[in-house]
Amino acid sequence: MITVSNKKIGDFAGDILTIMVSPQADGTLSIPDPAVQACLAKAQDAGDFTGKADETLVVYPEKGLACKRLVFVGLGDKEKGREEIRKAGGIIGKKSMELKATSLAVTWYDVDLAMKEIGECLTEGILLGQYSFTKYKTSQDDDRAVFLKKIALFPQVSSAECRKGVVLAEVAAQAGKTARDMANEPGNKWTADDFAVFGRGLSRKFPIKCTVLSQRELSRLKMGGLLAVNQGSENGPKMVVLEYCCARKGADTLLLVGKGLTFDSGGISLKPGAGMEDMKYDMCGGAAVMAAMAAVGEEKPAGINVVAIVPATDNMPGSAAVKPGDIITSYSGKTIEVINTDAEGRLILMDALAYGVKEFKPTAIVDLATLTGAVLVGLGHHYTGLLSNDDALTGKIVAAGERSGEPVWRLPLGAEYTKQLKSEVADLKNIGGKTAGTITAAAFLQEFVGDTPWVHLDIAGTAWGFTEKSYIPKGPSGIGARTLIDLIRNWS
Repeated sequence: MITVSNKKIGDFAGDILTIMVSPQADGTLSIPDPAVQACLAKAQDAGDFTGKADETLVVYPEKGLACKRLVFVGLGDKEKGREEIRKAGGIIGKKSMELKATSLAVTWYDVDLAMKEIGECLTEGILLGQYSFTKYKTSQDDDRAVFLKKIALFPQVSSAECRKGVVLAEVAAQAGKTARDMANEPGNKWTADDFAVFGRGLSRKFPIKCTVLSQRELSRLKMGGLLAVNQGSENGPKMVVLEYCCARKGADTLLLVGKGLTFDSGGISLKPGAGMEDMKYDMCGGAAVMAAMAAVGEEKPAGINVVAIVPATDNMPGSAAVKPGDIITSYSGKTIEVINTDAEGRLILMDALAYGVKEFKPTAIVDLATLTGAVLVGLGHHYTGLLSNDDALTGKIVAAGERSGEPVWRLPLGAEYTKQLKSEVADLKNIGGKTAGTITAAAFLQEFVGDTPWVHLDIAGTAWGFTEKSYIPKGPSGIGARTLIDLIRNWS
């Protein structure tokens, strides 16, 4: 689908030739190709295009160019980093859909960024910008999405390095789109069983072992948290475990845990009706982890083992549902007083974390969960909340998030927050009161990871409604998948 070409851009005869343009220091716009420059000069003279960031202009060339349309995309006069190129790619991808194009060529000039990174970020932006979830639309009207079938990048130099970036981007962008697809599925179409089906599919395609723990195995293992949350549901729970092992002896093992709550009514502590339809997104952590494992299977990293666990269920107020005041016993043996059944994510994660630590003895743990509404109060939709017991692992996640355009912000942890979880009748309460809700939720999870380096990512503010970007659609963002992939790629 995506090629890197050394041919002349004037020979491209497809639907759209896109030129990414940066203004010179004096504000003028200059492109070496005479035919392109003639179009650009006319546009600038008319005041229709200045090259500022996010600006676009469509023209229809007559001489010297074989393309049907010429599209200029402004990069602005500021320094260009990975995110600026990714956003430009998103604009190109969306503009291509708007123009119903099926073939695209892109070139650029005077971008001071490594060619591999340009190829990677530009491709990610284009592919992620080309997203639409129409699976359940039955009409075939003129508004249906049209996607690119052929994309060609025309770097001026280092085409081999550009191609390396493209290869990375294709895998990461597909992971992001896979996570979005899972999240867009309604609660009656994506259940715990579907997580199991997806995991088994990965095991058939890649060197990944898949183990699915169903209700009988979960009961035998005394997974009291996952079982309790599932009590009010018609559909049984699943814990999906995926294992990728590299060939290197003594390699580090990274454990990924994703919350797979396929629909969250709040249980007996019922949520308000307004906006409850969005609670199909409560499995975005599990979606990110599954999508990242698909990328692991594709790339087969040589120096790291990766284990993923997704505890999956819905949270419903059935006649057998767990009640406020009930006491449950976790897989670790700790007892939990359930104060609020809508604080269910930590109950399914506690079993997955404790199980993962005991069974796989990981070098490090990263969990992702749409865990608390409190994180929106603190960080809005702009940053994922990060809480951790380890500075080095935190640094790796922060760097991976920056490279991926998925920023994180670290919040504190400490014994003073754990005290808020003290119960008079059990080892812990499942909530710590009205204050510091995101932090006390993480403090709860910390009780189940022991001394293992661990990062918790609260994606409740970024899994959907994320900061508006050209390559992020309305609805689920696919947040976390590309950060995890970047973390694994750069682990050593």
